[in-house]
Amino acid sequence: MRFTSLTSSDGVTEQLFTLGEIPGVLWTPEGARGPRSLVLLGHGGGQHKMTPGIVSRARRYAAEGFAVVAIDAPHHGERPKDEEFGRIAAEMRAGMAAGGNPGALVAGLHGYLAPRAVADWQEVLTAVQRLDQVGVGPVGYCGMSMGCGLGVPLIAAEPRIRAAVLGLLGVHGLAEDAARVTVPVQFLVQWDDRMVPRDQGLALFDALASAEKTLHANPGQHGGVPSFEVDSSLRFFARHLI
Repeated sequence: MRFTSLTSSDGVTEQLFTLGEIPGVLWTPEGARGPRSLVLLGHGGGQHKMTPGIVSRARRYAAEGFAVVAIDAPHHGERPKDEEFGRIAAEMRAGMAAGGNPGALVAGLHGYLAPRAVADWQEVLTAVQRLDQVGVGPVGYCGMSMGCGLGVPLIAAEPRIRAAVLGLLGVHGLAEDAARVTVPVQFLVQWDDRMVPRDQGLALFDALASAEKTLHANPGQHGGVPSFEVDSSLRFFARHLI
């Protein structure tokens, strides 16, 4: 892991890094030393590790004592895009324009990205937990939309993750992995979401095998999650990771 920059403000330290070909960013409380709870943040489709919503959420968590990591998903942000990804993304956009099933079309793209994304997150998690300011502590995951689509297979495969905040996605392509998710989950649905019909979001919530799972449904479209849900997720992680 190679750190390329360090800045601190308002009690939070932000460090950009690369791990092999994976660009990422780590937020910690300023002056942090010793093991602490860690939250992995997965960004949405077409976004990246420094998307404003990711940064604001990460800084909020770090101000409360958590370590937080975000990375660029495969073919996003600073990472190169190959021809196959371009072809699949173009087919998805064309299918949506033609009135195709958004859930099935998005699932195809997520299915292409997921194997690499899972391996990337596991590699980054191992490296970050070796740092003095993070250490080996409880781990959570938070991801909406594509962050959920890549997060469900990660949580199903990674026993170090103990709790997750997910949502804004349907069950297409995720039922099998969802059935292997048993950690506590807080799940978000936007009730008027035109990208993810509510019945598909509810079906994914139902498919999760977690004995403890909570559904948060708010009115509004895909990108209209209320800001108070960040505070709610913080309380959720504080219950399960501290």
